Amino acid sequence: MNEDSTGDGRAVPGGRWYDADAGPLVRPYAMTGGRTKPGPSNVRFDLIALVVVDDHAPGAAEESLLGPEHRSLLTLCRAETQSVAELAADADLPVGVVRVLLGDLLEAGFVKVSRPVPPAQLPDERILREVIDGLRAL
Repeated sequence: MNEDSTGDGRAVPGGRWYDADAGPLVRPYAMTGGRTKPGPSNVRFDLIALVVVDDHAPGAAEESLLGPEHRSLLTLCRAETQSVAELAADADLPVGVVRVLLGDLLEAGFVKVSRPVPPAQLPDERILREVIDGLRAL
């Protein structure tokens, strides 16, 4: 029996009213306002897309109007450029929630997102080997 409860489900006055096994206090759908898609433009964030705070982001007054999860993501992005997957792990939030929150931040001009280069646009391996061989020959 938990020392903070009476055994019949009632909380003891002054005791903790939740524990680590209870899960997050705010459910994911509450953080996103019930939305499952990021922003009105339905931007799609790849797990490896890199997120950085925009140099021309709105000021502290506008940031203070954001929710705590939005501000948490901004704090993580200020520390270093991170992927969507890293942000989700560091913020301890589901990836779907992070995508919706990042959509909000992107629409408001707080962050910039760089998309990963598709493999079809990467240089041919043969060309890279020739460059390496040429550099070694110097």
